[in-house]
Amino acid sequence: QVQLVESGGGLVQAGGSLRLSCAASRSIVNAMAWYRQAPGKQRELVATITRGGSTNYAASVRGRFTISRDNAKNTVYLEMNSLKPEDTAIYYCNCNYYNMNFWGKGTLVTVSA
Repeated sequence: QVQLVESGGGLVQAGGSLRLSCAASRSIVNAMAWYRQAPGKQRELVATITRGGSTNYAASVRGRFTISRDNAKNTVYLEMNSLKPEDTAIYYCNCNYYNMNFWGKGTLVTVSA
């Protein structure tokens, strides 16, 4: 079992920045990811990062968001800059551990126009 706890969400004006954190209860050797789900929409992948630091981003956030991880702290981060109202969503942390998928409870990001 893995517990994932997200933090750092909040209300920000368009153009602003937020940094999300996700703390895992144990060391994760596989890739970790951030997903988001906007009201009335399906959950979508935002960014992934391998243990070695290789990253991948959704086209909608590339160049504005940066995913990183601190393996010593079992924590993954999402630095979000130049936020837009369409970035408003619940952001979820995700990892795969021994072929089981784990999710955090999410943190709400609201971007006002």
